[in-house]
Amino acid sequence: MDWKTLQALLSGVNKYSTAFGRVWLSVVFVFRVMVYVVAAERVWGDDQKDFDCNTKQPGCPNVCYDHFFPISHIRLWALQLIFVTCPSFMVVMHVAYRDQREQKYQAKYGENAKLYSNTGRKHGGLWWTYLLSLFVKAAFEIGFLYILHHIYDSFYLPRLVKCDIRPCPNVVDCYIGRPTEKKVFTYFMVGASALCIVLSVCEIIYLISKRIARCINKVKSRETAYHHRNRYHEDDSHCTLPVTDLGHNLEYKPEKPDFSKSDFKPVFKASLRPPPRFSKDIRASAPNLSYSA
Repeated sequence: MDWKTLQALLSGVNKYSTAFGRVWLSVVFVFRVMVYVVAAERVWGDDQKDFDCNTKQPGCPNVCYDHFFPISHIRLWALQLIFVTCPSFMVVMHVAYRDQREQKYQAKYGENAKLYSNTGRKHGGLWWTYLLSLFVKAAFEIGFLYILHHIYDSFYLPRLVKCDIRPCPNVVDCYIGRPTEKKVFTYFMVGASALCIVLSVCEIIYLISKRIARCINKVKSRETAYHHRNRYHEDDSHCTLPVTDLGHNLEYKPEKPDFSKSDFKPVFKASLRPPPRFSKDIRASAPNLSYSA
């Protein structure tokens, strides 16, 4: 299997991941893929050749090996790594879909037009895709751990197994090659898988809590804006006459003051004097002009 191709594909997921996602990707490649490629394949190798039984009955060693090892650890871990890393490609494909829509939108409305502020931002549908990929990864991890635990009792590899399955003539003793070394690697891979599950759960909690906090902040900002708007209307209402003070009479007309009944006397009347009366004999300075009443 070409693990370098898988690493090149998953490296594109790293820029869309959170801090927990980057740690998860590092654990997968350092503690699982590297250990699998460098050591685990050599430790298991061809397991069936190292499975020795104290009988020469044809077919008996093959039947006993198939009974105790229905699937090899190496092949099971290879399937687990493939199934666990595949959900991360959902995020990459969603981002590629957004990029394609952005290109079509710019081709239609111009290069300055933008459909998304950032195609790789975990917002809207991409957030749900990322969250779904985390649930799928955690489910695959738990499922493969259960299968490994169910096939090999508590991940334990004994040194000696007894087999009485036909065509074995009687109870046959079979010996597993390098059981201690295989047990160490099995516990190591199970621990790395459990760590990946914990990281996936932490990332799920982080995304959900961050989304809830963002929603709470939006609600608080809306409430703050609503209170400020109501306060503005209350302050503005003091400058006008409310309808309740008018007795709900929409045809209300203020009464005009009657100055005739009041003791109001204008001050300017006391200082007024009658205009001077001119004499009839006054003549104008100009000839042939005279004043007539």
